[in-house]
Amino acid sequence: RDANGKEVYRLALQTREQHIRRDKATSNICTAQALLANMAAMFGVYHGSDGLRRIARRIHNATLILAEGLRRAGHKLHHDLFFDTLTITCGCSVKEVLDRAALRKINFRIYSDGRLGVSLDETVNEKDLDDIFWIFGCESSAELIAEGMGEETKGILSTPFKRTSKFLTHQVFNSYHSETNIVRYMKRLENKDISLVHSMIPLGSCTMKLNSSAELTPVSWKEFANIHPFVPLDQAQGYQQLFKDLEKDLCEITGYDKISFQPNSGAQGEYTGLAAIKAYLNAKGERHRTVCLIPKSAHGTNPASAQMAGMKIQPIEVDKNGSIDISHLKAMVDKHKENLAAIMITYPSTNGVFEEEIGDVCDLIHKHGGQVYLDGANMNAQVGLCRPGDYGSDVSHLNLHKTFCIPHGGGGPGMGPIGVKKHLAPYLPTHPVIKIQPDKDACPLGTVSAAPWGSSAILPISWVYIKTMGAKGLKHASEIAILNANYMAKRLEKHYKVLFRGARGKYCYVAHEFILDTRPFRKTANVEAVDLAKRLQDYGFHAPTMSWPVAGTLMIEPTESEDKAELDRFCDAMISIRQEIADIEEGRMDPQINPLKMSPHTLNCVTSSKWDRPYSREVAAFPLPFVKPESKFWPTIARIDDIYGDQHLVCTCPPVEAYESPFSEQKRASS
Repeated sequence: RDANGKEVYRLALQTREQHIRRDKATSNICTAQALLANMAAMFGVYHGSDGLRRIARRIHNATLILAEGLRRAGHKLHHDLFFDTLTITCGCSVKEVLDRAALRKINFRIYSDGRLGVSLDETVNEKDLDDIFWIFGCESSAELIAEGMGEETKGILSTPFKRTSKFLTHQVFNSYHSETNIVRYMKRLENKDISLVHSMIPLGSCTMKLNSSAELTPVSWKEFANIHPFVPLDQAQGYQQLFKDLEKDLCEITGYDKISFQPNSGAQGEYTGLAAIKAYLNAKGERHRTVCLIPKSAHGTNPASAQMAGMKIQPIEVDKNGSIDISHLKAMVDKHKENLAAIMITYPSTNGVFEEEIGDVCDLIHKHGGQVYLDGANMNAQVGLCRPGDYGSDVSHLNLHKTFCIPHGGGGPGMGPIGVKKHLAPYLPTHPVIKIQPDKDACPLGTVSAAPWGSSAILPISWVYIKTMGAKGLKHASEIAILNANYMAKRLEKHYKVLFRGARGKYCYVAHEFILDTRPFRKTANVEAVDLAKRLQDYGFHAPTMSWPVAGTLMIEPTESEDKAELDRFCDAMISIRQEIADIEEGRMDPQINPLKMSPHTLNCVTSSKWDRPYSREVAAFPLPFVKPESKFWPTIARIDDIYGDQHLVCTCPPVEAYESPFSEQKRASS
């Protein structure tokens, strides 16, 4: 429950495992596909168990009709029991069947032994079935076959595999079965979220920039959205042109020679790039090179990915200015020179500074036989200004869902393609169904994603972004991203300590993001970073990245999307919060009951008939003039006791025993 006694939900694991356990993490997952999961969930919410059951029966009945017609036409089915998929040995020429399928613009799966696979879904109609019958030489129609099948043909419904247990019993799956209700339900959920439609999202290292309508529109076009990733390439020539254009542009932007679009996230790109390095070293007969150097300031996915790729991690210290400790790096390179495989380095660093010796670092690693993996998470500060391939990097992943405008708020689908220099190109991923490495000298490392070009349906977003911006626009965007960060750092430095500024200290500039140190307030006012993060909601802002890469700090990245007025509003909010902290420090406000400790303030709280706090309702909900009633974002829950929540986990799902198959009981009984 929150501070007002309301029952609320919270994440059981609020910090990514990789940031806590580093190379001991059990996975390197970074980009959650939560948006896609929510789309699937809404499908279930809208249809409910009865609707899904009707859909399943429609699919299965259509498959039963198809199976009966194919048998009558003299074709052999390889399974008597099926749901929606048939494997067929043709009773006539396979080539003839495929030629007729091409005339109807229908694709079948072609197995290596000449069998054909056909899968149906709920969009298949009677005409589609008649077309398939014609393709296979069946002279009857779906209607006539269905009429002649009788009641005895029940398929799965007459077997022990028929489901009898209830499912989707939660109220949410039984409440919104009309378009009116489902749209209102989704709108209520949307109203709980603060997003770019309200204000800037200052999450450091996340690059929450504008995803413009012009870039998103092509994703909904059926020519992009309704094509299977395994279609013959001659049916996807537009996609092939898009891949070629995007690869050419990304190579030009980064200085690399080849791009693989297969990785679906930044972390998957990390793993793929490191796997390519390992394959390259193994091919050179240097299998013993397994040590990967990683600065302590790196993203937690870096050591997790290196560990998954079979490498041993050697952490590298960071100096007081936020840059790599060069003396420690040299010592570790010398120590591991015989077994050095790679270094993983982020540029600009996750501390928000440009590593002035990045070229020397790359040269040092190459001199001792290693490869340079450059984490592309902060590419938004480089595009048009510098190229990783020019200053010494061998491979990078590119977060298209950051720098190149694919949405990723709320867990949108990610894309983490990797760019490589020429010597690593033969080791890029391939695919068992669609051949994507035509080079005869290729020695692909295998497959890292189910689809040959990853989440290809969202690549038009990045294509449109690059084409509409052009070279000058892309460079200008990087310059504005850096300028915005430095403007904000300059405005806030009188009120908060900017933690890192690079080798030249306070006289140097930050990169595209910066870190504010809030740790001193714990001693002076019993205020921590989380208090500032919660209080920002009352001002209408999402919190910056909290306690990473340094515990007790806030990392801010404004991106190029925000104008000066919005930057000033955020700075004004932070300065106002600093004054609220000063009120506590100087005894003008109670150290426990104050606007920070009691934030965020919900509508229910502010409109309650009872108000016994030593500050006004106006201070609670409308702390500055720009926070207006007509545009106010109201938090839906009050403060949660995170420590209590971490120590008292509550699972809202059924107990584990509920998921046990009934067949397991039969198996135990028989044994």
